[in-house]
Amino acid sequence: MPHSTPPRILFQGDSITDCKRDHSQDLGSDPDQMGLCLGRGYAMMIGAQLTFQYGIEAPQLRNLGLSGNRIVDLAARAQEHIWNLGPSLLSILIGINETWHLFQRHAGVDIQRFIRTYDLLLSDTRERLPDVEFIIGEPFALPCGVVEDRWFDDLRPRQAAIAELAAKHQARLIPYQRHFDEACKRAPAAHWAPDGVHPSPAGHWLMAQAWLEIAGPLVSKP
Repeated sequence: MPHSTPPRILFQGDSITDCKRDHSQDLGSDPDQMGLCLGRGYAMMIGAQLTFQYGIEAPQLRNLGLSGNRIVDLAARAQEHIWNLGPSLLSILIGINETWHLFQRHAGVDIQRFIRTYDLLLSDTRERLPDVEFIIGEPFALPCGVVEDRWFDDLRPRQAAIAELAAKHQARLIPYQRHFDEACKRAPAAHWAPDGVHPSPAGHWLMAQAWLEIAGPLVSKP
């Protein structure tokens, strides 16, 4: 059954979530504006499915992902872009820029600071929004494009830490890396993410389906 009051879903993250959304329009519930407000990726595809499924009782959707963000950047804007908005479901996908920026320009976030900042963000959010549901996406990379083998030595510990944080904060974890690894058995890595980081339309569809599998019950919970 749908909620009597539609849930408010907020997508947060980096460029994978941002996905060329129109930053001047951040309300995604209007079907005519969804493509602009939610971007061109998995958030928009999730929104399309939910508005199809629930009609006028569909969730209120916002996407405030920002290209280039790391966990420290997201934490710095949490007051304005999370807490003030009062989402009932907060979906976060962040962490690949910590690895990418490390190898690209030595501007990553070391793993201990990454864990501390992510942990504090979730704790502070729960304190301010006691009933919020967390959906935490696992950062991922595919072996093609800009991705080098050494990336995975940095990324895997972050993925493990995120799984532990999800358990600690009673969050639903979406294991994107596993889904993409399985998909790469059916088609080359570049089919799913040409540069190894940013998904293709097929990759975003894969993400949307993985998200709906994990988070769908929260949306439909009475």
